[in-house]
Amino acid sequence: MRLSIVHETDAYLIVDKPSGLITEMNPFEDSLENQVKEYLSRQKRKVFIGVVHRLDKVTSGIVLFCKKKSAVKHFSALFENRAIQKTYLAVVSGRLSFPSRSLANYLEKDLKNKKALVSDTKGENSKSCVLFYRTIEASNERSLLLVEPKTGRYHQIRAQLAYSGHPIIGDKLYNSPERYLPGEICLHAYKLQFRDFGRDTILEIKTKYPDKVVWDNYARRFTCGQKV
Repeated sequence: MRLSIVHETDAYLIVDKPSGLITEMNPFEDSLENQVKEYLSRQKRKVFIGVVHRLDKVTSGIVLFCKKKSAVKHFSALFENRAIQKTYLAVVSGRLSFPSRSLANYLEKDLKNKKALVSDTKGENSKSCVLFYRTIEASNERSLLLVEPKTGRYHQIRAQLAYSGHPIIGDKLYNSPERYLPGEICLHAYKLQFRDFGRDTILEIKTKYPDKVVWDNYARRFTCGQKV
């Protein structure tokens, strides 16, 4: 599989992960980290890779890898302090009642079933989860959303949108009524905005939408006609 590099410096690189591929290295299957390692190994003998965030296997889009330990420290602090703005595109079932809105709930990991449980009330092991969404285009059957998570919880976007009554297309784990491609859902990490490493500037990195049928129906018009 050809590695899709979106942005690269001597300290880090940002790649576009396809859905169906895990982020971190695993001895039992291919991973994005392994592909990055192979890419960097062709350039120099000694390779360092720092993983500072992850995407679910079924999710596609932007992932940042560090090539220096000093960059790991920088970006880990940004993620920990929520100083990196992450923006996703999602195609969900139905039309949302509010074109744009913040969703604030509580989320708890269900380790047995490998999913997240969302509630309006705080439980003993739950944590607050907040996201903002804006509708880009909608019909009665589906909506294309721009989503900005304000907290970084496990399966947060998938679980919160499903809890609101609008699961992501293809997300069987969260009861999507529609099927999609095997091992994929219509959730794409579209943009990262952050203070650049070694420079006092704000950098915004975007990737294109997946070249798939459902995305063609919505995101092509979005990327041509909307500025976000």
